[in-house]
Amino acid sequence: VELVESGGGSVQAGGSLRLSCAASGLAVDDYAVGWFRQAPGKEHEGVAAIRSDGSTSYADSVKGRFTISKDNAKNTLYLQMNSLKPEDTATYYCAADVQWEEMTRMLETAVYDYWGQGTQVTVSS
Repeated sequence: VELVESGGGSVQAGGSLRLSCAASGLAVDDYAVGWFRQAPGKEHEGVAAIRSDGSTSYADSVKGRFTISKDNAKNTLYLQMNSLKPEDTATYYCAADVQWEEMTRMLETAVYDYWGQGTQVTVSS
């Protein structure tokens, strides 16, 4: 299994970015996939996740600004990030969970089995 993120970069506050996560070795349609982030000196934080049934979960800090989606034909996961804030600055990782999980656990790092290498997002004020 390989997950490869792309789309990170530097933007000013209020700007937008779209992150992509290309998957190989598993089908994003069959499993839960999610986005996490880690800022310097902080722990991994669950950002958004989408389960195989299409159910989604978002961290309160990104609700209304970020949207998770997937293209099953391309086997790719996306994170559209709008109205970016300096506090969104972090390395963003995609992850896949091959077990069925309750929605209450979808933003927990411990339930995910496979991780990408991360892509940096920097938001300046």
